[in-house]
Amino acid sequence: MPPPSLPGRARRIGVMTSGGDAPGMNGAVRAVVRMAISNGCEAYAIYEGYEGLVQGQDLIKRMGRDDVRGLLAEGGTAIGTARCKAFMGRDGRLRAAKNLIMAGIDALVICGGDGSLTGADIFRQEWSGLLKDLIRQEELTVEQTAPYRHLNIVGLVGSIDNDMSSTDATIGCYSSLTRICESLDSIEATASSHQRAFVIEVMGRHCGWLALMSALSTGADYAFLPEKPPSEDWEEEMCGIISRHRKMGKRKTIVIVAEGAHDCSLNKVTPTQVKDILSNRLHLDTRITTLGHVQRGGSPCAYDRYLSTLQGVEAVKAVLDATPETPTPVICVIENKIVRKPLMKAVEVTHAVAEAIKAKDFNLAMQLRGADFAEYHNAYMTTTATDQSEQRLPKEKQMRIGIIHVGAPAGGVNSATRAAVAYCLSRGHTPIALHNGFSGLCRHHDDQPLGSVRELRWLDVEGWVSKGGSEIGTNRNLPSEDMPKTAFCFEKYKIDALFIVGGFEAFTAVSELRKARSEYPAFRIPITLLPATISNNVPGTEYSIGSDTCLNTLVGFCDAIKQSASASRRRVFVIETQGGNSGYIATLAGLSVGALAVYTPEEGISLKMLARDIEHLRATFAEDKGQSKGGKLILRNEKASKAFTTEVINDLINNEAHGRFESRSANPGHFQQGVTPSPMDRVRAVRLAVKCIASLEVFAGRSKDEIMADEMSASVIGIKGASVVFGAMARVESEETNWKERRPKDESWLLLKTAVDTLSGRPKVEETCETCGKHKGDGTGGTNTPLRDARH
Repeated sequence: MPPPSLPGRARRIGVMTSGGDAPGMNGAVRAVVRMAISNGCEAYAIYEGYEGLVQGQDLIKRMGRDDVRGLLAEGGTAIGTARCKAFMGRDGRLRAAKNLIMAGIDALVICGGDGSLTGADIFRQEWSGLLKDLIRQEELTVEQTAPYRHLNIVGLVGSIDNDMSSTDATIGCYSSLTRICESLDSIEATASSHQRAFVIEVMGRHCGWLALMSALSTGADYAFLPEKPPSEDWEEEMCGIISRHRKMGKRKTIVIVAEGAHDCSLNKVTPTQVKDILSNRLHLDTRITTLGHVQRGGSPCAYDRYLSTLQGVEAVKAVLDATPETPTPVICVIENKIVRKPLMKAVEVTHAVAEAIKAKDFNLAMQLRGADFAEYHNAYMTTTATDQSEQRLPKEKQMRIGIIHVGAPAGGVNSATRAAVAYCLSRGHTPIALHNGFSGLCRHHDDQPLGSVRELRWLDVEGWVSKGGSEIGTNRNLPSEDMPKTAFCFEKYKIDALFIVGGFEAFTAVSELRKARSEYPAFRIPITLLPATISNNVPGTEYSIGSDTCLNTLVGFCDAIKQSASASRRRVFVIETQGGNSGYIATLAGLSVGALAVYTPEEGISLKMLARDIEHLRATFAEDKGQSKGGKLILRNEKASKAFTTEVINDLINNEAHGRFESRSANPGHFQQGVTPSPMDRVRAVRLAVKCIASLEVFAGRSKDEIMADEMSASVIGIKGASVVFGAMARVESEETNWKERRPKDESWLLLKTAVDTLSGRPKVEETCETCGKHKGDGTGGTNTPLRDARH
């Protein structure tokens, strides 16, 4: 007999993974289970994908919060996935429908590729007919099926290929890209040592996202994509580009080939074919490396962890919002925003890409992939070959563009600089590095034999794409420290435009230069800022270059710490994170590692808050009795509180634990700035840097007064919601900036703090006693076992 329906809006929600595994699937499963329980619903895992749906019985299991503990860092899918021919037939779907009803499940969240999600929507469309058949065959009665007249389904896209249209990223794609870039970074060292060429095959049968992004992330010389095949004379074109790079002094050659690569006549292009051309025509010592399934494996990167978590949370919300008439949604991400879109429309567009490729309509295929895919491709084509005469501007439009880094180092600033230089050279501009920030400019501009103002050549920056730190130097000094000298240098070296890369100090520098224009004509030039800081605290954007590198480094650190905490069973670690007065890094890291609590400057820390969290720790350790492997982490931003430092919190926990558990503190410090920039920081740095230089070009030929009168002549580029936008500095300064706290007035990520608390089971303030922190009423403390206390 099916179980009775749950009261009110509560649902029994099943979650399953299907199709090829992808890093981050476990994060989605964990989020769905815990979000469902937090909303008064029951959560069920359907093991082995559609096979579990058809077989039923032990493959459909009710899940508790502890059943998904520790899954965030695990690769693949803990609940399994399998091909299921039976589900493709109606008889199989009939058995699946009966199994769902017998378990009382009336909603499904499915994480998989377009094939898996298409099957799910077909299942939903047939649902009423399947119920009628079950009644007619006397498998179930009318009364038994009555509470299950409608089945709601929500899709999550898990695919390392990032081959689903309508979303910028699928769960697993950035982890796969990380594996590829790690391999290519290693290969580049041996390629350069021996002056070799390497042909790298990556996954992507119908989608070239991995090939394109890995080429962009590593500065590959040539790339083959299914959506944008090379011209008919591609062999000559490829050899020409590589020959020119070699003549310029480049010691290595990297060619990326997607597994579905072909020429414009749809003839397959193989790595062996490319190798033979490079060996025979250019006489290069060429090797082939096929990365294969290593691209699928490993722990998810930070982005895939919090993306899958946030999408899992949104999937449960979509289930609870759904009506019988609601079309099946798929949860997508556009730039920085989680959105719902009609599933079958997304699948339809995805299939249309393959059809367009088959019909040789490659322009349509690129269009269907989305505007950002085309932008990335254009950025790659512009920055991989700088001697493109057709791109060169007329002499009167060519500019001398200064490039300067301001603030602390951040992963990706060198990638941005390399892209800016490449774009400048391809357009005929002169890129000029202003070394060591504004202080370096003023103090050392005329040093001999080498001053701090230097023109950059392509070979100077070619190898910077994967380098951390700042190759032209950076510091926190501002132009106001010597404004007359700064203006003098701008005039002496004929700086026509300025590209600044950096954090809040860089933002302040642009503000100072803009305000000084009335006194110093030298600053009446177009100026644009590309935010780059691990703190992600620059007004005008929701994403700063370097923050993803920091997150990945911090998540790796937390994983190691958590393993230690898990081994001892009764230990909690309090970890101090960087971020200045912004809690972004702490919060996103908390989402990515499953932190028990996160303390941020925006929220602060109080004794009541600590009492609540210590009581929650007591309840958690009392409940698991040392059997659970899940380590406990608390993340504290470095400026969350002056009084309650990391060590003070650590001591308080130890004092109140009464020997039942213990606490340790850890501080990764400047380790969080990272070594090698993450692929996300690399590709976004390239894309945004190209946009920045293009925005400066608009002012070529204008008078100084005309430039000064245009509010967009001093701007900051940013990602806001689902868009990349330029903001006028004057407006961003006055309307969006909290100058005292050195952060934006409105921080969109603050909404994510609720998800951290909900998924960790942290009790809400209103649910706990203000005096002792214990749970009011039944005293559950947010866990599964009641805590009995006479006072509550």
